[in-house]
Amino acid sequence: MPTLPADQRTAHAHLKLDGVFAGYGAAPVIRDIDLCVAEREVVAVVGPNGAGKSTLLKTVLGVLAPTEGTITLGGRSIGGERTDRIARLGVGYVPQVRDVFDTLTVTENLEMGGYQLKPREVSARIAEVMELYPQLAGMRTRYAGHLSGGERKMLAVGRVLMARPSLLVVDEPTAGLSPQLAHELLHTQITRLAQSLGVAVLLVEQHAREALAVSDWAYLMVSGEVQVSEPAGDLLARPDIGQLFLGSSASVLQPSGDARQDPEIAGSAGPPALGRPSP
Repeated sequence: MPTLPADQRTAHAHLKLDGVFAGYGAAPVIRDIDLCVAEREVVAVVGPNGAGKSTLLKTVLGVLAPTEGTITLGGRSIGGERTDRIARLGVGYVPQVRDVFDTLTVTENLEMGGYQLKPREVSARIAEVMELYPQLAGMRTRYAGHLSGGERKMLAVGRVLMARPSLLVVDEPTAGLSPQLAHELLHTQITRLAQSLGVAVLLVEQHAREALAVSDWAYLMVSGEVQVSEPAGDLLARPDIGQLFLGSSASVLQPSGDARQDPEIAGSAGPPALGRPSP
């Protein structure tokens, strides 16, 4: 994908983190994070287990408040705002797990995604989602718990799109999917959200090579800090990429067929207000 130079990305940033520190106690888990995502851009955050990716997402989503630094969305400060407020400002969240309501039908899940809409708007938004994901159109009355992994993920993304977010935060979307479905999800669906809908996408993904292949820009996190910030294609092509992962390249930089989960991300808890169904 075409990538803006670093200075232009900062100037056109829709989401911007500047010198952000955050954590769970006195010692910060992430430190001095500078990150931005422009409209129509897919930005990947990759790194070994325990790098701080989960804490970063929680801070963007409002689960954690930054102890230092600023977070802005469309030029407006959102650092420390409540999760429901951040959602209303245009941030959509697709969690790794518990991403649909199993006991509701496909249509009912989409209706839940449009809970803030006026009743007359819901049907029109559902039609938009069905046009984007025509496979769901024939499953309107099927319970989400009976869907395949790929169908569930389409529904999860569609439910969040009901609110027309300007920023989509996607957490480990290929977890549990077959290699073929994982490839299709990243290379077709994620890129289409940015290119066709104009959404800014912040992607955390366990399959680093696949994520970098579909992203415009990449941030490599190690030990709570951003070690590399550069065009995703450049990071993917670096001969020292294994060393950059501090010896974790064998487990992190695998093709999508060797699925591994980041326990830090897998254990994260996301906010119901941002699109995560309660258990």
